[in-house]
Amino acid sequence: MEVKACIFDLDGVICDTAKYHYLAWKELADSLGFEFTPEDNERLKGVSRMASLDILLEIGGLTFDAQKKHQMAEEKNKRYREYIFKMNPDEILPGVLSFLDELKRSGISIALGSASKNAKTILERLGILSLFDAIVDGSMVQHAKPNPEVFLLGAKLVGVQPTESVVFEDAQAGIQAALNGGMVAIGIGDKPVLQKAHYVADGFKDFTLKKLREIVVNL
Repeated sequence: MEVKACIFDLDGVICDTAKYHYLAWKELADSLGFEFTPEDNERLKGVSRMASLDILLEIGGLTFDAQKKHQMAEEKNKRYREYIFKMNPDEILPGVLSFLDELKRSGISIALGSASKNAKTILERLGILSLFDAIVDGSMVQHAKPNPEVFLLGAKLVGVQPTESVVFEDAQAGIQAALNGGMVAIGIGDKPVLQKAHYVADGFKDFTLKKLREIVVNL
């Protein structure tokens, strides 16, 4: 296999916006009168906004009609956007920028495949929007991960076959989505959690294109 495209998840891969999601969800839970812990927040990883709200309300033992839930999801997003508009390039995770630069110099297409509807805003705040050849966010797909739609669309937009694409993900649902799409799945994070991935790295600090090609050759 020749690597022609790399498709990146956003949260936990390029930057850590999970902390801002947590703070926004916690503020919503506080306003509803129940506690939402960091452990609870783990259940929301890689999950869409409305599905995350359902989990939050389940934890609080509360039920609301669709209109009220939509209002609460919008309120959470407003709080979250207040946090991300304060982001800066210092929040790019170690090694990510040098790896993206290496891919760019080598002519490998770079795409984003994220459930976040704020993905473009975050990349702008980080100062790396211009490095991406395609951006697929939650507003462009019908099905959440582990459905491969977000990654398949990313590959399509850069004109590359799924089998020529590598996905970088930090969540189980994202790894499964990459596998479901016939792509190479590289986990970023904990090996026991991401054990279905073809390879797991703890980050990009020592990750290079040479390393990626070695991984792909040995599959």
